[in-house]
Amino acid sequence: MTQTITLLNGPNLNLLGQRQPEIYGHETLADVARDCTALAEAGGFALTALQSNHEGQIVDWIHEARHAAAGIVINPGAYSHTSVAILDALNAYDGPVMEVHISNIHKRESFRHHSYVSARADAVFAGAGTDGYRFAVMRLLTLLKG
Repeated sequence: MTQTITLLNGPNLNLLGQRQPEIYGHETLADVARDCTALAEAGGFALTALQSNHEGQIVDWIHEARHAAAGIVINPGAYSHTSVAILDALNAYDGPVMEVHISNIHKRESFRHHSYVSARADAVFAGAGTDGYRFAVMRLLTLLKG
């Protein structure tokens, strides 16, 4: 049975490629999922890519990952800066967690400088554009293969 990586995306990431391309670029979330799936499969893993604008849905998916995923890659979007619920769900997950931010959150508005998710993440990728997702999957594969 192939192990799975769960790729979670938070609010407004469904608009990737359309929303503020000067910050987030022109690549779509479908492009990101395609590339990450290819990387995961090359490493012997399946990848499930999910996106929601709803905090509770993301929490539910993290709960499901406790029994279904070898690792999580998450871009919580704006929930990075507000969601203790997502942090608590990730703290109940035993596998490795990679956090992704397309922009460099430390060069933006001060309220974006803190991420609750970072307290749980095994690695944080910020400011590398959508390449950060690919870096996160590669790092996750390294950790999972031991």
